[in-house]
Amino acid sequence: MTKLLFSLLLSPLAFTQGPALAQQPVQPLPKVGSCPLGYYSSGSYCVPSRSGNTRGALEKSGGSCPLGFYTSGSYCVSSPSNNRQAIPKQGSSCPLGWFSSGSYCVQSR
Repeated sequence: MTKLLFSLLLSPLAFTQGPALAQQPVQPLPKVGSCPLGYYSSGSYCVPSRSGNTRGALEKSGGSCPLGFYTSGSYCVSSPSNNRQAIPKQGSSCPLGWFSSGSYCVQSR
């Protein structure tokens, strides 16, 4: 009975928090020039190293990287303190829940 009461008291808390932010995915990228920090070349791709501390990246578009990312060659790599995803901006606006940062859309808090 105590467990049931406790879970009923805590269940409203689950609805008060916003959606969890996702970090930039760590995945193979099409190779454009040299691979970003933490990735190695494999054919036409840059593949994440197996070191376990590789950060997510995306191809650089325009002159700068989005908020929370830094330049590494032709790519933008997620900073260690960044917990937001970025995607290339299509057109002049971003989808609901994302904000504009240069040529990118970045996930809102």
